[in-house]
Amino acid sequence: MSRRMTLAPGAPGARILGIGSSQPETIVTNHDLARRVDTNDEWIRDRVGIAERRIADADTTLVDLAVEAGDRALKDSGLVPADIDTVIVATCTMPNPIPNAAAQTADRIGISAPGAFDINAACAGFSYALGTAADLVRAGSARNALVIGAEKLSDWLDWDDRSTCIIFADGAGAAVVGAAGPDEQIGIGPVAWGSAGDQSQTIRIRPENNALFQEGQAVFRWATTKIAPVALRAIELAGLTPADIDVLIPHQANLRIVDAIARRLRSKGAREDMRVADDIVHSGNTSSASIPLALDHMRAQGRVCTGDTLLLVGFGAGLSYASQVVVCP
Repeated sequence: MSRRMTLAPGAPGARILGIGSSQPETIVTNHDLARRVDTNDEWIRDRVGIAERRIADADTTLVDLAVEAGDRALKDSGLVPADIDTVIVATCTMPNPIPNAAAQTADRIGISAPGAFDINAACAGFSYALGTAADLVRAGSARNALVIGAEKLSDWLDWDDRSTCIIFADGAGAAVVGAAGPDEQIGIGPVAWGSAGDQSQTIRIRPENNALFQEGQAVFRWATTKIAPVALRAIELAGLTPADIDVLIPHQANLRIVDAIARRLRSKGAREDMRVADDIVHSGNTSSASIPLALDHMRAQGRVCTGDTLLLVGFGAGLSYASQVVVCP
């Protein structure tokens, strides 16, 4: 009889070693959009909470954004390209499915021969990718992984559709994931994830114009009722309570959705002084990039500090969702 395989004693936990982000330089305000479609600044702020967003020019690619964010995360971690053996890019806006973004990004950063693949879980993509990378490190399949959420949503918008062009934007955010040593705090908790495929058509690409479309009210109702329980499950899996969370960083879909999730968590015991990401105000909805973008921006602003306990919550097209607790590097 063959021997059963077991995990090595003291198998490592996983933690985030560094973070970084990238956004295009061009800022598009609500007033700019009002010159093209029937809208105004007050309506957009009231509806989704956005004041401005970043849009890439025609010559800037999704991979360009991923490379810049990944390179910054790598430098922040103190590692060099040779230390990375796995690259995962979460994205739903590549212009073509082949070649994937991850291999191109790794090559341009100078990472030699890594395992490289893309994940498409739309706005939940970064949490999916981070959970995958952490499990690869814990299992011994990866030593250090570079995880990037990168989107160029402007390529997939109908700029005459005021229901979508006011919401979405471009950007990338990244994290380096490595092992937690025996004397170090485990930095990435188990992922709580799932999907609602019966509602897959509520966010989709319209074949007639190859543009993103969403049924806004249906998505809003789903997100404001179904996502907080997923976040609470992630807290439970991490062995914590809502009162242990210092910072909530949900996908930046809509400021009203963000506020609704925060209220639900506070009703379940989260602290009133729990900090809540509101990066959507100045970055718009960047899908899989929104969580790491918000984290990097909050750290730069001093709103997130090393050692803080963070709750990440991603949700979007699929419909897919995922959440995990992490410790800020």
